[in-house]
Amino acid sequence: MIHIAHDDPSRPDVDQLLSEHLADMFATSPAGSVHALDHAALSGPLITFWTAREDGELLGCGALKLLDSPHSTAKHGEIKSMRTTASARGRGVATLVLTHILDEARSRNYGRIFLETGTEEYFAPARRLYTRNGFTECPPFAGYALDPNSVFMELRL
Repeated sequence: MIHIAHDDPSRPDVDQLLSEHLADMFATSPAGSVHALDHAALSGPLITFWTAREDGELLGCGALKLLDSPHSTAKHGEIKSMRTTASARGRGVATLVLTHILDEARSRNYGRIFLETGTEEYFAPARRLYTRNGFTECPPFAGYALDPNSVFMELRL
């Protein structure tokens, strides 16, 4: 059974997965268009980080970043660092992590969830995942700028 729980982004197996994620982002997108976070940034106070594991084996991860002040009445979030291991791809792990993040955002009464992903073919599976789960394209948010290498998406909760 796959279990999703809060985790430490600096944990060795997670750090390795995040390092692979960053390497892939820089290999597929121009440096100025890479918005992925490393384990130190994912440990920030406005970010909640989860991993998916089965019998202790890391299968994937994802994070939710609060975009507004914690004291704001209207809260919005951003999905960060969605990634599955190569061996877990095609098993529905990304959908489980995404569903967990969205359920958490709803429980926190967030109004909208945003994300940024790439336009390259490499990111097509991610775009399909988000579209299947109700995300639609939107303008840049939270300080992002228009970028031909980025797709911005939102989901109203």
